[in-house]
Amino acid sequence: MMRVPVVSGILVLLLFCAWSAETDVEAAPPNILILLGDDIDRDSLGPWGGQAQTPHLEQLARDGMRLDNVYCNVAMCAPFRQELYSGRTVWRTRAMPNHSKSVKGTKSLPHYLKPLGYRVGLLGKRHIGPNECYPFDNVGSLSKQENANPEAVKLAREYMTTAREEGQPFCLVVASHDAHGPYTTGDPSRYDQQGLSLNADTIDTRAYRRELVQHYAEITNLDDLLGELRTVLKEEQLANNTLVLFCSEQGNAFPFSKWTCFDNGLATGVVVALPGVIPEGKRNSQLMWLADIAPTLLTAAGGQPDDQDFDGRCQWANLTGGNQRVHEYAYGAFTNCNIIDNRERIFPIRSIRDQRYTLIWSPRADQEITSNTTLTQALEWLEAGNSQGRADTAGSWVRRAQKTKRQSQDRLVQRLHHRPEWALYDRQADPEELENLVDKPEMEPVLKRLRGELLTWLQRWDDADPVATERSFIKQK
Repeated sequence: MMRVPVVSGILVLLLFCAWSAETDVEAAPPNILILLGDDIDRDSLGPWGGQAQTPHLEQLARDGMRLDNVYCNVAMCAPFRQELYSGRTVWRTRAMPNHSKSVKGTKSLPHYLKPLGYRVGLLGKRHIGPNECYPFDNVGSLSKQENANPEAVKLAREYMTTAREEGQPFCLVVASHDAHGPYTTGDPSRYDQQGLSLNADTIDTRAYRRELVQHYAEITNLDDLLGELRTVLKEEQLANNTLVLFCSEQGNAFPFSKWTCFDNGLATGVVVALPGVIPEGKRNSQLMWLADIAPTLLTAAGGQPDDQDFDGRCQWANLTGGNQRVHEYAYGAFTNCNIIDNRERIFPIRSIRDQRYTLIWSPRADQEITSNTTLTQALEWLEAGNSQGRADTAGSWVRRAQKTKRQSQDRLVQRLHHRPEWALYDRQADPEELENLVDKPEMEPVLKRLRGELLTWLQRWDDADPVATERSFIKQK
C-alpha cells in the first residue's frame, strides 16, 4: 500500500479548503453598498487625476475597477437618481425635469432584489418618487447643515448587521448631501486656494476659487465617509462579500456642468470593487449608461435581467474583466422645468455621444436663452451692464470680463446663457468642448451620423419636438 507523504496530504487539504471557501463565496449572493455623492464632477476626483483629495476613493480604485465613460441622461438630481435606481431612461420614466417623479408602473432596485431575498435600503437624500416606484426601506435621513458622517456610519452599520443576523444579503444606498451647495461640511483649510489649477472653460476669480475650495472640502468629507464605511465592513466581517460601488452623481453646480449636456454635466464617476470577482486596479473605457447599473447589480446578485424591464444593459462582463462594447451611443437631455429662477423659460437641450464626439442640439437657441439659479446674478449683471455687490462664481466671471474686456473671457460669459442650435465637439482634442466643429466640411460625415442617430432616438421616445415635450411638462405642473 502506497503512503501519501504527510506534506503532500497537508497540501491537498489546504487546497481543498481554499477551493471550498472560494466556492462558498461564489455561491453566496454578494451584499451591495452604494455610496452616492451629490453634484461632483468625475474629473475632479483623484482616480481621474482631479484635485479633490480622495485617498479612500483612490484605494477603492486600486482594489477594484474605475469606469471611465459612464453617462447619465440628465444632469440634475431627481432625474439622475431615478435613472440610477430604475435602470430606465428618463424618456421612459418621464422624470426628465428636476423634482419630478416617475410614471406609474416604474420598477426599481427593490422590486428586483427583494424577490432574491435582499433587504434594500436607502439612507440619506431621496429626491425620487412616487414611493410605490421606489419602495426602499427608509433607513433614515442625513443632515446637510452639519457633518452627517457619524450618523451615516451608525445607521449603515445597524442596517447591514441586522441583515446579516437575519441571514439576508443587503443592498444599501448611502446618499450623502456632500458636495451640494450650500457648502457646510469639510475642512477648506486642507486646500491651497491659490495653488489650484483651473480648466480652460473657466475664468480665474477669487469668488470661484473660494467656492471651489469649499466644494472640494465637501468631496473630501464624502471620501472620509467612504473610508469609514469600508472600515465598518471589515470590522463586521462583511468586506469579502460586499460589492462596493461609489458614484459621484452628475456634474457640479459651477458653469458648464450641472444643468447642461456638456461632458462635465453628464459624465459620472463610478468605481466598483468586489474581492475575488472584480479585478483589482483596472479601468474600463467602454461607453456605459447610468441605466446599466441596475441590471448589472441584479446580475451580480444572481438575478436575470429582462430586457423589457430595463433600458440599460448589463455590464457585468465588463466589470469582471471583459472589454465588450454594449452601447454605440449615450443620450442626454435638459429641461428647465422646475428650476429655480428659470421655471417658465422654454429651452430644451438634447445630446448624443459616441466614444469620441459629442453633438448637442438646442432647438430654441435663436429665440431664447438658457439659465438656472447659479446663473441668475450673472444674467442680471449682463442685462444691467454693470455689477454691484458680492459676486457668486458666475457673477464674478461677468465682472472680470467687463473689466478686462478679453475676447476669451467674453466668449465664456456669452456661453453662460447662449448656445448654438447645433454644436459638435471632438472630446479627444477638446476635452472642455469649447470648439464647435459643426461648420467644418471634414466633419460633415460625423455630424450627419450623430444627428441621424439622435433624431431616431428622440422619435422612438415621442420627443422629436423637444419644445413640445417641455411645454407638456410645464402644463403638467
